Amino acid sequence: MRISALKPKPKLSLTMWVNHLSLLPGDESVVTSFSAISPGVGSGLSGLAIQSTTTGDTGGDKVVEKSLDIPPGFLVKGVRVGYENSNARSYITQVRLAQVQNPPARAVVMLDDATPLDTAGPAFADSAATTIDPAAGPLLLSLRMNFADTSDKIVVRGLGLHLVRA
Repeated sequence: MRISALKPKPKLSLTMWVNHLSLLPGDESVVTSFSAISPGVGSGLSGLAIQSTTTGDTGGDKVVEKSLDIPPGFLVKGVRVGYENSNARSYITQVRLAQVQNPPARAVVMLDDATPLDTAGPAFADSAATTIDPAAGPLLLSLRMNFADTSDKIVVRGLGLHLVRA
């Protein structure tokens, strides 16, 4: 009788969509809004519209941020962002995941992807790959932006996490 080697089962991987409408502004210069009809960019699909009362990406926190709820038993492998820019001159400059430490006095950056998301039309973009165990501490997701003009808008239309079963 011959015993054949058991093949390991492939790990379950999935994209878990998170509530992009709950992103919070990083400072008073960043303004978020929502319109179920149209955020003023593109062909009318709703999304979280982000604007800035000042230009650039410094002098404050030109970010939107949220905490993440990840189901037990999964590792975070990356981030997927669905977005549309009113003008390619204003765009998302960074996707970041930071993990809150114990005690919760600081957060360690676990993913810092500075690939510019500057496509003018609607697009999805995946961050660089990472492996983060959310059991080690809460995760914060930040999108940093650069605004060339205060009339420009960046609309987030979807936000997902690439997960794999641990």
